[in-house]
Amino acid sequence: MPIKWTISHPDRMVTVQVDGEVTLPEAEEYLDALVLADAMPYAKLLDCTTMVTHASDDEMMRLGARMRAYASILKGGPLVFVVTTPEIHGYVRRYINLAAADRPVKIVETVGEARAWLEGQTY
Repeated sequence: MPIKWTISHPDRMVTVQVDGEVTLPEAEEYLDALVLADAMPYAKLLDCTTMVTHASDDEMMRLGARMRAYASILKGGPLVFVVTTPEIHGYVRRYINLAAADRPVKIVETVGEARAWLEGQTY
């Protein structure tokens, strides 16, 4: 599975490693797991440095709609993406815009930057 996550309830933190080709059903499975674990309000660090996707416009719209639905009933914690390629940066930026969730979001280039940014967030 290209999306592997660890949920730390004591730290209120979700750490995600995205490796390889990601499809819409895999992204939906990850999001559903967060909801079931009551982890949506937690901080999330998504390392997308080795991620690949070819999501269509329709799939991106569906993912954004799912996130807007979650955001309408659940408060999300701060979210930081680690991205190193222009292609994935574009996908992440679209996801952020389509999800339109009311929470701090940032795109950085290293895991160290991501951790430092999350340490400065309150949630």
